[in-house]
Amino acid sequence: MSPEMTQRQQEILRAAIDIIANEGYAALSMRALARANCMKLGALQYHFRTAEELMRNLVQYIESAYEKSFEALRQSKDPLDLSTIVEFLLDDAPGKEWDADRLWPQLWAMQQVEPLVSDLVEDLYGRYINELEAALKQVGSQHPRAEALALMSMLEGSTVFLGRGRRWHADATEVRAVLLDSITRTYSKPNKHNPGKSQ
Repeated sequence: MSPEMTQRQQEILRAAIDIIANEGYAALSMRALARANCMKLGALQYHFRTAEELMRNLVQYIESAYEKSFEALRQSKDPLDLSTIVEFLLDDAPGKEWDADRLWPQLWAMQQVEPLVSDLVEDLYGRYINELEAALKQVGSQHPRAEALALMSMLEGSTVFLGRGRRWHADATEVRAVLLDSITRTYSKPNKHNPGKSQ
């Protein structure tokens, strides 16, 4: 996010995120965003002149929030262990205020038509996969890259099944506990994944 971004610009971007999360990315337009902010189109264009500029700032805003959250986690506990990273991904602290369980499926769809969104999604996933891989190496995984990808797929896939408004949302807390327990049992004692090592 640009350091000179104003409070009003951030409010506009949060409204854009709200439109995407709750109405779908196809509903986001400069006019719709102006209406959502109770302003005229010309006033919106004072803050973001074009749709392209808006999208660029929106991507930077989302990425910056996730980066800050992850850096705060890293400063609180370094090196990061596997359970800590998994809990961070499950909790999705930056996404709580944005209805992330609704936002991320829209971002997945947007990345097919918006290169900036595609870069955002790939960059964030790439970082988390690398962190998972490093943590899996620490516990002796023989296939850390494949296991990191499998874990990331499972964690992100839970959004589809367990997000707010989904059929299985009521099971989300129990599923979270099962995932964390499974990771603890798999990686905290000697087994085929990490012979002779413990977390």
